[in-house]
Amino acid sequence: MKAALLLISLLAAPAAAQTMDHTGHAMPATPPPAATPQAAPAPMDHEGHAMPTPADTLEQSPAGAPPVAEQPTPPPSAPNDHAADRYYDPAAMGRARGVLRSEHGGATMSKVMANLFEYRPQSGADGYRWDGEAWFGGDINRLVVKTEGEGASGEGVEAAELQLLYSRAVTRYSDLQVGLRQDFKPGRTYVSLGVETLLPYWIETQGALFLSDKGDLLGRVEGAYDLRLTQRWILQPRAELNFAAQDMPRTRTGSGLSTAELGLRLRYELRREFGPYVGVSYERSYGRTADYARAAGRGVDDASLVVGIRAWF
Repeated sequence: MKAALLLISLLAAPAAAQTMDHTGHAMPATPPPAATPQAAPAPMDHEGHAMPTPADTLEQSPAGAPPVAEQPTPPPSAPNDHAADRYYDPAAMGRARGVLRSEHGGATMSKVMANLFEYRPQSGADGYRWDGEAWFGGDINRLVVKTEGEGASGEGVEAAELQLLYSRAVTRYSDLQVGLRQDFKPGRTYVSLGVETLLPYWIETQGALFLSDKGDLLGRVEGAYDLRLTQRWILQPRAELNFAAQDMPRTRTGSGLSTAELGLRLRYELRREFGPYVGVSYERSYGRTADYARAAGRGVDDASLVVGIRAWF
């Protein structure tokens, strides 16, 4: 009996030892559960209210699916009415919109313009002068009519010319022009080849060569610039130079630089289409042309006050 009790004690000793640490205290049978990490507190604004997180801006998705960003609201459809039609004639506004749509797409347009239409008070017979043009066509191809001349009160027209030209845009700012020029006093017909261009700083220039039916060759260069002092006051310097390749006694024109005209005109635009002006003009003959003028008892230079209008429609 004692032997059986001793055997039982020896077998139970190791099991009891497993539940004690080295100090003799009982060890727990199972480890305690791990501490659950605490979620970081939501950010707060300065008033203590919780601020929204990026997750708050996403739509709730089914379980297991990634969040979907909120879709933007589609824009409203474009209006199909025209506010200007409520205040102006709808038919007139419709025509204006048609011109706007075709402005750079081959629309047919026209313009008539009087660059100079002026009166020149002088000590002798008062003089007058005109310089104008009209054109009809589109952005590329146009039919152009030009005219200029001068005369004196009581003496009639001293010189007049008319040009009929075909004009074609060759660059954004330049037009090539070819056609006929007819001088009425004295009478002579020329073939004309010229160019109009807009130089930097909005300087308007044009030049042309004229070959007559008699073989005479003439040249002309013109330039003008509108210096806007205000929205209505415009100061315009203007210059014109005329050349000849040979002497022409019939028209009293010498070779080389024959005549030059310089002018300065101050214009007030009552409207963009209409502006009266005052100014001064100085003309001078050179070379053989001056000799022809002296032989005829005329002066070689002349300065005069000018009063006129510039208009277009």
